[in-house]
Amino acid sequence: MAFVYILRCADGSLYTGAAKDVARRLLQHRAGKASRYTRARLPVELAYCRRVRTWPGALREERRLKGLTRSQKLELIGKAGGGPPS
Repeated sequence: MAFVYILRCADGSLYTGAAKDVARRLLQHRAGKASRYTRARLPVELAYCRRVRTWPGALREERRLKGLTRSQKLELIGKAGGGPPS
């Protein structure tokens, strides 16, 4: 099982990623150890998370989400309500 997620950074920007363990990955982001992009924009909060069946599927979905405009990402976040995986 895998997940795609969107983080809202302190500067208001959005970061999209994929992970097999979202909780662990979020801790890494918050500690400044996950990506250079988020390290410079702490704190971050989980704005959107969706379960994907397979890791390759999660990577494809991550690529698709990264191709969305900011307004499309915000619309997606609003519809889904964000939050951690259940």
